[in-house]
Amino acid sequence: MAEEREQPGASWKDLPLPDEYPEPHVVNGKAEEEDTKHQSVKCSPNLLQMLKAAEGRRTPHGRDRDGADVSGTGEPVTEALKTDMQIQFTDQKQELHKRTSNTGHRSLSRSTSQCSTDSCGSVGSGSSEDESSPRDKPQKTYEGLSDFCIKNIKQAEFGRREIIIAQKEMPALMVLRKGAAGEKPLAGAKVLGCTHITAHTANAVAAALAEGGTPVFAWKGESEDDYWWCINQCVGADTWQPNMILDDGGDLTHWIHTKHPSLFKDIKGIVEESVTGIHRLYQMSKAGGLFVPAINVNDSVTKQKFDNLYSCRESVLDGLKRTTGVMLGGKQVVVCGYGEVGKGCCAALKALGAVMYVTEVDPICALQACMDGFRVVKLIEVARQVDVVITCTGNKNVVGREHLDRMKDGCILCNMGNSSSEIDLGSLRTAELRWERVRPQVDHVVWPNGKRIVLLAEGRLLNLSCSTVPSFVLSITATTQALALIELYSAPEGRYKQDVYLLPKKMDEYVANLHLPTFDAHLSEVTDEQAKYLSISKHGPFKPNYYRY
Repeated sequence: MAEEREQPGASWKDLPLPDEYPEPHVVNGKAEEEDTKHQSVKCSPNLLQMLKAAEGRRTPHGRDRDGADVSGTGEPVTEALKTDMQIQFTDQKQELHKRTSNTGHRSLSRSTSQCSTDSCGSVGSGSSEDESSPRDKPQKTYEGLSDFCIKNIKQAEFGRREIIIAQKEMPALMVLRKGAAGEKPLAGAKVLGCTHITAHTANAVAAALAEGGTPVFAWKGESEDDYWWCINQCVGADTWQPNMILDDGGDLTHWIHTKHPSLFKDIKGIVEESVTGIHRLYQMSKAGGLFVPAINVNDSVTKQKFDNLYSCRESVLDGLKRTTGVMLGGKQVVVCGYGEVGKGCCAALKALGAVMYVTEVDPICALQACMDGFRVVKLIEVARQVDVVITCTGNKNVVGREHLDRMKDGCILCNMGNSSSEIDLGSLRTAELRWERVRPQVDHVVWPNGKRIVLLAEGRLLNLSCSTVPSFVLSITATTQALALIELYSAPEGRYKQDVYLLPKKMDEYVANLHLPTFDAHLSEVTDEQAKYLSISKHGPFKPNYYRY
């Protein structure tokens, strides 16, 4: 049996980090499986020092050795990393094939693109926010800075409070910030970011970042034209050039690739966390069009399991309840897709007593759904009887007009998958169908015979548009992204080629370890004999890259 370890504090407190990490798994346009237990490279020195410093400062209850609360109310992590940043927040990723198949923090914002101004008011409120675009409304911070474009800089104080609340639920990110404050592993990095944020706090958090000196270009309710304007304001800046890219959906990478390719000569790498963005990177790599190394964060275990499965398990209910208030017990619900997102949605709805159906094209996922007790059907077979339809496939036009015409009066339709492409919205914007705005993020699409379909968030991501994503899950994802940035930026010349890499398994395990003290979890420890038997290090990684959790 494994030897139980005395755990007076955090279970991983006495686990030293090795000086070696496994070789990242290189993917040349296709999945490759290989056991890397005999392949290792020296970790970037700056990253290793930072990780060990963070580990040394961490003790059981989220406090450093001096008793200071590491999840307290200090500066945001971007400030602690002393990194130039441009971040764009979004709760909506654009479909790429439509375009083609703190010295001074700079922040690009990616907000709710293709979002009608009506649909972007606060859910549950009787009136929506100011719907005008701030592009022609110059604003200044308290210090007189004007290099930003957000809805209302006066919301900065409220946004700072939201950040403080979120920090309490982001233990690993706070530990990483504490270590980074001393090591400064991203000193000199200029990170151009395009990422998302939940709709309820988007404008306030953007204001807080802008007031703190980070140029942010984002607001809730952007049109598609606004969205690309915001990206260009950062990418095309004359006084600031990035050397790292943090992307979520591939739009930023695509824009630089097509409009400003010369920037790649100074860019050291790309960190991408979405299915769509990773798919595009693999395509670019296969075609020889990827000019810098990229790390695939989307397929890291900590992202797949916690962001996709556990987060969606909670946020799908939050989104449905906030927008419709519907009682889900006894309702017939079909979930299209049984990947990690679909599994989370099905588990949550089943627990409330909903009658569940699943659609799938993958026989392995379909078999999993059957073994979990769900009926696997074709959407056309159940479209007339179901009360709720949820898309989670990552594909396009999963729900077409032939399905919509069959749906019964009052059927609720929403998307938890990819961008706004899963539902064929074009087929609903026709002369014979009438749209009625019922409340923010809720539309009735009315057929000539009076039938109404309840469409949520105009087909955009339900959890980002209508609910909140748990801060704890964001801590896991953001910490993984930060480590990937540090690794690419600190890596010696030549370690990474112009290809797509998976995050080293050891870093995944490290991120998970940082979150365990929150649950007072006590890890067991393998003995020397057990480690030898399994041919692994006592301190990990404990699984090969091809292991499926």
